[in-house]
Amino acid sequence: MSHRFILEESKQELLASLERRGIEQRVLNAIAQVPRERFVPPALLHRAYEDTSLPIGHGQTISQPYTVAYMTQLLNVEPGHRVLEVGTGSGYQTAILCALGATVWSIERIGELSQQARRVLNSIGYSPTLIVGDGWEGYPQAAPFDRIIVTAAAPEIPMQLARQLAVGGILVVPVGQNDQHMYQLRRVSENEFDVFSSAQRFRFVPFIRAGHDEAASTPRAGN
Repeated sequence: MSHRFILEESKQELLASLERRGIEQRVLNAIAQVPRERFVPPALLHRAYEDTSLPIGHGQTISQPYTVAYMTQLLNVEPGHRVLEVGTGSGYQTAILCALGATVWSIERIGELSQQARRVLNSIGYSPTLIVGDGWEGYPQAAPFDRIIVTAAAPEIPMQLARQLAVGGILVVPVGQNDQHMYQLRRVSENEFDVFSSAQRFRFVPFIRAGHDEAASTPRAGN
């Protein structure tokens, strides 16, 4: 049995599991389209379609597929939406957003991860704008955004990001210390936001701000 066949079988099992857990077809189609094995370290290739997070170096992880699917569903991305992702990491969530037809800006504080994500994303046909910088500040140069997704645990809802939403836009962010609830924030007017919090708990790496750990460089954008 070939390695490719085993990966494809694992992928189909994962998709069936996500469907049973309530993930909608549009999100499943995007996940089916993106080769997760391209975003994991070679030594973990055989685990690419396990429903678990995996280490990618620099103390970071590629998120559990269910978590990616759940956040993507809450984000409710439509083709043509302008989406800001905070925390590029491996680039896997970035690829899912691109597969849904979004125009994506993605910020990562670790330059090596951003460069690796760019190589993989470009190799599978996606060209989001990748930025090395402080995600806590968002990317006001390209605001307003229709959607903003944060892929690290924030200590509180980051209102400086929420204010970069267009009216009607949605922010999805995990909030909490040891484990997190998922928050969906919708901007209903210039000064009003509706907030939804999930009952489910998740676990993310912490949302580190420049100057609070290693300093992030001045934001650099590019394709």
